[in-house]
Amino acid sequence: MRPKLPTRPPVPLAEPLMPSGILLLDKPRGLSSNAALQRVKRAYGASKAGHVGSLDPLATGMLPVCLDEATKVAGEIVAGAKRYEFTIALGTRTATGDVEGEVVETLAVPALDPARLEAVLGGLLGPQQQVPPMYSALKRDGRPLYELARRGIEVERVARDITIHRLELECLRDASLDLLVECSKGTYVRTLAEDIARTLGTCGHVSRLHRAWVAPFEREAMHALEAVEAACAAGTPLPLLPIDQGLPDWAGLVLSPVAVARVRQGQAIGRADLPGATAVQGANVRILDSAGGLIGLGEIDGFGGLRPRRIFNL
Repeated sequence: MRPKLPTRPPVPLAEPLMPSGILLLDKPRGLSSNAALQRVKRAYGASKAGHVGSLDPLATGMLPVCLDEATKVAGEIVAGAKRYEFTIALGTRTATGDVEGEVVETLAVPALDPARLEAVLGGLLGPQQQVPPMYSALKRDGRPLYELARRGIEVERVARDITIHRLELECLRDASLDLLVECSKGTYVRTLAEDIARTLGTCGHVSRLHRAWVAPFEREAMHALEAVEAACAAGTPLPLLPIDQGLPDWAGLVLSPVAVARVRQGQAIGRADLPGATAVQGANVRILDSAGGLIGLGEIDGFGGLRPRRIFNL
């Protein structure tokens, strides 16, 4: 019988913090995104939590964690661009595309020079289609693909539209490359790494993966998980980013107290009751009260009226 592993005790809190906001976690290596999320949720005493984009256990870096009411904007943030810093180990390909998988192919590594590499990387820029790997959390008939992959089952995957905005060489070694990439939602760096190696005439896998940022948090600091837990346990939790900081491109629409009351009940507001609404650029808006407090999210319809989409209980 296997010995029972000790479980991590919950972080004690004097009283629930009842937070609503966004924490930019620097996820440590060896921990799944969900495991990291649950520890943050427990530390803050949140009733709900969700993370923006998954990181493999191998990966480190920015994992935005939305707590309580902020979970309502997670789907909007996940659509943003992301920056990764990664290393490709050349000459071997693994089943998973990273160091955790079994080696399934070995090839010689040709002599490489920076000029050739720059040409290869430049050819991978721009809009394109990418077939997701079998070792991914995408689902087929309700089951993650990685479960099928572990059983040796491979199924057809539909190629997805992605965009590589930036792809640059940081360091060239005899059998490895350090690179950075800025890319759209849905880009698999493991697949990109395999494509780069193949174009260079060999094979490869990801040996290091770090997510430097998730838009729109390019200039925001991340927090280590241990520091987050220690601060909460001490009763001095790290401050959360405001919910609407994740929506910098959404115009703000200030409503009168009467209109705010109607929106809180889920009612649409006609154009005649929206002074200044004609100045709003775009369909998506942050609904604000007269003090600038966030009430909800909505959209301006074809008639210039406001239709609430999500209401925040703050």
